[in-house]
Amino acid sequence: MTAPGLKDAVAIVGTGQTAFARQLAEDEKTLACRAVLAALADAGIAPGEVDALASYTMEETDEVELAKAVGFGDLTFFSRVGYGGGGSCATVAHLAAAITAGQATVGVAWRSRKRGSGRRPWTDTSAQLPTPAQWTRPFGLLRPVDEIAMLARRYMHEYGVTRDHLFNVALACRNRANQNPAAVMYDRPLTREMYMTSRWISEPLCLYDNCLETDGALACVVVGRERARDCAEKPVYVHAAAQGLPAQHHGMVNYWNDDPLTGPAWTAARHLWKHADFTPQEVDVAQIYDAFTALIPLSLEGYGFCGRGEGGAFTEQGGLEIGGRLPLNTGGGGLSEAYVHGFNLVNEGVKQLRGTSTAQVPGAETCLVTAGEGVPTSALLLRS
Repeated sequence: MTAPGLKDAVAIVGTGQTAFARQLAEDEKTLACRAVLAALADAGIAPGEVDALASYTMEETDEVELAKAVGFGDLTFFSRVGYGGGGSCATVAHLAAAITAGQATVGVAWRSRKRGSGRRPWTDTSAQLPTPAQWTRPFGLLRPVDEIAMLARRYMHEYGVTRDHLFNVALACRNRANQNPAAVMYDRPLTREMYMTSRWISEPLCLYDNCLETDGALACVVVGRERARDCAEKPVYVHAAAQGLPAQHHGMVNYWNDDPLTGPAWTAARHLWKHADFTPQEVDVAQIYDAFTALIPLSLEGYGFCGRGEGGAFTEQGGLEIGGRLPLNTGGGGLSEAYVHGFNLVNEGVKQLRGTSTAQVPGAETCLVTAGEGVPTSALLLRS
């Protein structure tokens, strides 16, 4: 969805978030308002100047309620993106397109969720299953983890990826969370023994291969390049953006694709790099969607950081740590900071390029942020 005219034409100028916890007392609307107001304060922009909104189709706080509660002016653009965590980066991309096209001037993207204390979406047995699920759920693929476990097993079988490689992912995210006071796992280190002896959630994925279940909300503010120069904080430019839904896609498991291991990341990546002035090898830091550890090596391949089947080996010898080949999820990610459908990865990318991360990569000037792999997805290239 990126046109050449979008390149560096808009910037993220404000970020905000609430506390993260397994259970917060406030409802989702209140959390959304707090995150949005924090992002606007960070940008130095009054609520009445906001004229565009973007969020997820799964967001339960609607535009009307948010606009009234926060005090927005007239809205001239609003959109929602589907497919859960696949929509995180697309919310920013939609605002960027609207601002570049002259449909709006100040956009806010947000996600508020009570996953820690709320219901699990797959427990609603009264809902009519979509057609693909009617062929899988009666046979035990009930949860996203069950579906990704199938994909992970095939990946291990075809390319020799091991649990040690998945542990490398979990450890890198936990190490960064241990540096981040806002992270749910801030004071809880992870060891190899803990990982290897933890209970199965859906074999071959254990407890630490799964993201957290978190209450919390996040938001960011997007404006045009000229306006960004006058904002309170250092602007971070949207260099390129893309969405990806491959042909014959089947969410999570990709059964009907010729190659199930080339998921939506490959489709988004082709479009993303086509409009970029730099390559994967010139990315200083990455925030890659990590609802499950197995998604990281698959995404490393899809976005061009290594070849087919090399994602596991890429994690070896500290490849994902600070000082490694590609420092990853520097706030702790969905595995160890908070799981709010990936929006914390967007905000962490901004922090890195502002130089304010709790696990700062020295001299970081470029950052890849991705949304959920395994579902129709989206991605951003950010630059300082």
